Amino acid sequence: MNRTFIIAEAGVNHNGNIETAKQIIDVAVEAGVDAVKFQTFKAKNIVCESAPKANYQKQSASLKESQFEMLKKLELDADAHNELIDYCKTKNTIFLSTPFDHDSIDLLNELKLDIFKIPSGEITNLPYLRHIGSLNKQVILSTGMTDLGEIESALDILIGAGTEKNNITVLHANTEYPTPMEDVNLKAMQTIADSFEINVGYSDHTLGIEVDIAAVAMGARVIEKHFTLDKMMEGPDHKTSLEPDELKNMVRAIRNIEKALGDGIKKPSKSESKNMLIVRKSIVAKKEIKQGEVFSLENLAIKRPGQGISPMRWDEVIGTISRKNYNADDLI
Repeated sequence: MNRTFIIAEAGVNHNGNIETAKQIIDVAVEAGVDAVKFQTFKAKNIVCESAPKANYQKQSASLKESQFEMLKKLELDADAHNELIDYCKTKNTIFLSTPFDHDSIDLLNELKLDIFKIPSGEITNLPYLRHIGSLNKQVILSTGMTDLGEIESALDILIGAGTEKNNITVLHANTEYPTPMEDVNLKAMQTIADSFEINVGYSDHTLGIEVDIAAVAMGARVIEKHFTLDKMMEGPDHKTSLEPDELKNMVRAIRNIEKALGDGIKKPSKSESKNMLIVRKSIVAKKEIKQGEVFSLENLAIKRPGQGISPMRWDEVIGTISRKNYNADDLI
């Protein structure tokens, strides 16, 4: 593919409301993304009732509720998944969802999803990785909070369970919301690509869009970015998500960068070829030259336009005999 696969990460920004989820899909489709991704989980399967919240969750959700209570409100049941999958089909976009537990893996498999996204938090979850690997689907693996050894172990498990290596894309990521620019370490994406000879991409949690654009220029085949209808909505991820206009700008910029990257062959482009005769120069008469005179440094010059003899042949012309008369500025 010559296009970057852009995933608009809706996550839990639907706030548990199916109509809000559909509005989110509408926004993503209008922005021109390739897929809209949600999250599939049962709170009771993924978090203890006493588990603390992350700092970013504390800042953007009610302080009174636990992480379990917060997540419980954000679950999407099987009926909601079916409804959103059907809605995505009507909008000609791909529905994706990240499963966070074994029941959710089974649900998404039953719903015939072709792509399974593994979040950074599950990259050290051997039974989870083995379960997804056994499905032999397209896999997108996020690698926040990891080192190369942990990525290698996860890949070994996925491949050993039955997933082909060429069906895996590894996303460089940083699991801090928002990610400070000094912690992005985008060159690590290339390190992953070189170390494992695998397709790579970038899952972004910075506040802007410039890192996503840079990632595409550096070879990212997949970009994942959180977005929301409104950053002021209540919920754990809204404040670190793009709003609709920002998402549009990101997609537009990425598509422009894809065009700008080109095919890597250095040659005159179609648009600039017409300027070659105007901008380049030719060998011309510096002053009046009579037939039979010797061409020399004193009577030749190099000027525009480029319709005559190229200055690259200067040494060939110097010392030869003029076969006709020239006025100043005539092309030789």
